[in-house]
Amino acid sequence: MPSTVTGQRTPTALIVGASRGLGHAIAAELLGRGWSVIGTVRDTSVPTPLHDLADRAEGRVTIEHLDVNAPDHLAPLHERLAERRLDLLFVNAGTTNNERTPIGKVATEDFVEVMITNALSPMRVIEALEDLVSPTGLIGAMSSGQGSITNNTTAGREVYRGSKAALNMFMRSFAARQAETRRGFVLLAPGWIRTALGGPDAPFTIEESVPLLVDVLLAKLGTPGLAYLDRSGQTVPW
Repeated sequence: MPSTVTGQRTPTALIVGASRGLGHAIAAELLGRGWSVIGTVRDTSVPTPLHDLADRAEGRVTIEHLDVNAPDHLAPLHERLAERRLDLLFVNAGTTNNERTPIGKVATEDFVEVMITNALSPMRVIEALEDLVSPTGLIGAMSSGQGSITNNTTAGREVYRGSKAALNMFMRSFAARQAETRRGFVLLAPGWIRTALGGPDAPFTIEESVPLLVDVLLAKLGTPGLAYLDRSGQTVPW
C-alpha cells in the first residue's frame, strides 16, 4: 500500500468522529499509509478503538474531545490545534430515525436531531476549522448516496435522505464561497456498509470499503473544486 508521505513532512488529517466505525477505520487506514492523524471523540474518558490505535501509533495519533452537536466545543478545539497544519479535514457524523416513517409523520424532535447532526453540525465544524487546512488541502464530509435527489426512486429513510441532501447543499454553498482557492472539497458517498448506522444486512464490510474510500480522498487531494463521489470515485448525481 503506497505511502502519501512526501519529502520530509508527514501529512496530517483531522478526522472528526473517529472513535469507532468508519471514522476509526479511515484514521487507521491513513495511519497505515504514513499519515499523522488527529481523531475526535465525544468522551475522552471512555476507551474506544481510536484509543487502542493511538496506543500502537508511536505518537502519530492524537485524540481530541469534540461533540459535533456542542458548538461551544469548537473554539477550544481550534485553539488546541492552532499550531497544526492540516492536509485533510474530514467530518464523519451521522444518525437516523425510524427509516419507515414517512416525512409527514416524523416527530419534530426526531427531525431536528437528524438534521442538526447530519447537516448543520458538520458545517459548523468545517466553518470553524477550515483556516487550519493547507491552501492546497482537502475538506470533506461523509454524505450518502441517499442524499442524491436524482437517484431517489424508492423513498424510505426520508429524514435521513433529506439531511444528507441538505448537507450536500450547504457544502456546495461553502465551496462556492471559496471558489478562488486551490483547496479541494468532497462529499463522500460510501455505499451501504455494515456499521452501527448501516446495520447487519449491509452488503459491504468496513474492511473492504475503507481502503477504497481513502483512495478517493487522496485522489481528490490537491484538486480544486467540489465533488460528490462514491466509493469508486465516480460522480454521484445531485
